Amino acid sequence: MSSNRSSIQASVSIFNKIIHDTRSLGVLLILCTVASLLLTNIEATRVPYTNFWETVIPGFHQLHLPHTIVHFINDALMVLFFFYVTIDIKREATTGELSSPRRMMLPATSALFGVAFPALIFILITGNNVYTRGWAIPTATDIAFTLGIVSLLGKAVPHSMKVFLTALAIIDDLCAILIIAFFYGSNLQFIWLLAVALLGMLIFVVNRKLLNKAGTLLMILLGLGMWYSMYRSGIHASFAGVILALLLPVQKLGTFERKLLFPVNFIVIPIFALANTSIVISSAAITGLSSPLSIGIILGLFVGKPLGITVAVYLMTKFRLVRLGEKINWLQFIGIGILAGIGFTMSIFISILAFPDDEMLRDIAKLSVLIASFLAMIVGYIWLKTIQGVKVKKSEPTS
Repeated sequence: MSSNRSSIQASVSIFNKIIHDTRSLGVLLILCTVASLLLTNIEATRVPYTNFWETVIPGFHQLHLPHTIVHFINDALMVLFFFYVTIDIKREATTGELSSPRRMMLPATSALFGVAFPALIFILITGNNVYTRGWAIPTATDIAFTLGIVSLLGKAVPHSMKVFLTALAIIDDLCAILIIAFFYGSNLQFIWLLAVALLGMLIFVVNRKLLNKAGTLLMILLGLGMWYSMYRSGIHASFAGVILALLLPVQKLGTFERKLLFPVNFIVIPIFALANTSIVISSAAITGLSSPLSIGIILGLFVGKPLGITVAVYLMTKFRLVRLGEKINWLQFIGIGILAGIGFTMSIFISILAFPDDEMLRDIAKLSVLIASFLAMIVGYIWLKTIQGVKVKKSEPTS
């Protein structure tokens, strides 16, 4: 009996190590992406696999709910992802690395430049045409993938640079969330927006007056009502997760973050990857890689991100707005910028919103995101490994 208990405890310990290891999600997402691409492009599995994600959920259309499996994943399950990401943002802004203007200045400015430069590159390459709605696709950084690669690099990346990249990726995600809310909604329905506001006020009161389990349950029920109202309002439903997280009291952040760690990272995001990387790599899709849309996305992520971040750090130091000490060189900032070009989850999500009615453009955009992300992943890893032994002149960022 004791040996069984010991083996169970050992299994639980291994499981906990895996789910708390930042490398695990990155590896899982790569496996899901490869599996989805294979299943989509093998003749025997293509039709059943792609049809599965388009399966209509009985009764959902009549209730004005996301009515296909992929639609439900993107408009309902992904709300949990945005809720979880915003909890992380709020925690860092209240007690973490972004808790003071001085600490926030360098990663915030770098994130803003890292959003603006890819968007400008995309616009310059594509011009004003059918591709224009995709301007925000190359602006996003995938936290899970990026931090997973940094973990694999070990001591090649100093701790302070890991903190800088984490803060940058968090602010980058906040920018992506705001872009989705303001630029990728449909016609606004003010009655439903009023319902969102009223439910938000109720949730605020409940969260402060009822700190027990009953209060949490009531908040979840009201949150579901807010999600439905947001879905009907014309603003993307994912923004409901953002508002819910912002309404959480600080003392509840840790509890929700711990409880959502496994379902979000190991259920929601992998399912999203499986559903949304079901891309048919046809001759038309490959030809599309030479289009301005594809070139804009790839150059935006792979060139725009590191360029924007490096320029931001240079300007901040040039004008003495931040001070760097004695251990970090510019090559490391460039390497971190390259890794920030791993767009994946959020970039694919924006691709879906940008081209909802054009499957070909959507697939070209997704394929371009995958190419740019894997380029950033491989080149960023090799870059930071190669410069590990280079003598440094600058130091750890302190703002």
